[in-house]
Amino acid sequence: MPFADLLRQSVYSRLAEYEDVNDAERLCHDPTFRLIGSEKIWDRGAALTSRLQTFETEMLAEEENFAGLARLNRVLIGRAEAMDSAYRAVLDMDSTEIPVYGEQEQGAYNGYFESTCFHPLLLFDREGDCLAARLRPGNVHSAEGWEEVLLPEIERQHRMGKEVVFRADAAFAKPESYEALEGRGLKYAIRIPANDSLEQDISKLLTRSVGRPSHKPVVWYKGFLYQAASWTKARRVIAKVEFHFGELFPRVGFIVTNLETDSRAVVRFYNKRGTAEQWIKEGKQAVKMTRLSCHRFRSNEVRLWLSVIAYNLGNLGRRLALPKRINNWSLTSLQQRLVKTADGR
Repeated sequence: MPFADLLRQSVYSRLAEYEDVNDAERLCHDPTFRLIGSEKIWDRGAALTSRLQTFETEMLAEEENFAGLARLNRVLIGRAEAMDSAYRAVLDMDSTEIPVYGEQEQGAYNGYFESTCFHPLLLFDREGDCLAARLRPGNVHSAEGWEEVLLPEIERQHRMGKEVVFRADAAFAKPESYEALEGRGLKYAIRIPANDSLEQDISKLLTRSVGRPSHKPVVWYKGFLYQAASWTKARRVIAKVEFHFGELFPRVGFIVTNLETDSRAVVRFYNKRGTAEQWIKEGKQAVKMTRLSCHRFRSNEVRLWLSVIAYNLGNLGRRLALPKRINNWSLTSLQQRLVKTADGR
């Protein structure tokens, strides 16, 4: 079977929620999967389990083919950018957990997740497209290898003449991150952990107002310059202090940024990065990103990239091809509605 047909079958089977290559036994006779391939397979059917497994774990694991998966994913997104592209690119980076079962290469115990897992790093744009991914051992820090994932995408966006803004959680609050972003002229908003020095700068905001407490949250913002011991210069920090009814102590958060908008707008902008966590959940539920059961680490890297391509294909179809009244549905809910329609419900 041609290489392209095998790739289509691997990607579309994930998009159709088939979790494992063992499902190829049923898919090989499915008329839909015959039609998505070339005319050469219309009569004899799609690939069987053994052929598909060899393709995913051996053929795509070769260095040239593996590198081609990342290029293919970026070309796919690039075509969508040519149709609908804003002048400003917002990039969100986050890590997640993929549980490991049995003896799998580089699966390790992660104390934060309290499980034996892989710890992949994912990069999204604000439309939900996964621009880059990297599978990592389970015991690495959340920000490990961020440069290899983020910096090539920044260079690509700059070549397109776009302004780039980066958002990330406190795991990426590192001096080298700030310096690398500032050196490339990027705007950023990154959450930083609280400490005594930061709380001392906002000490006047940490005392609840005298009188009957409000049932509605009372929120205060403050922007100030702050320089940690490991920083080479002072940077702008935004503090958000929230008093909630029935809670003795306020909720406090800090964001380091070089954005020039007011404090409230910076916090509102940063809070939108929570959608990246939702997109990761979509990838896990809709295209089974967590189905990495191979022994070899490289084979699992291949399967992660196939899931990323399947996710992007579904996400691009959802937001570019569907009517506006339904393009805000999640990929998972769209799959569920399609299944109900196919079943006549």
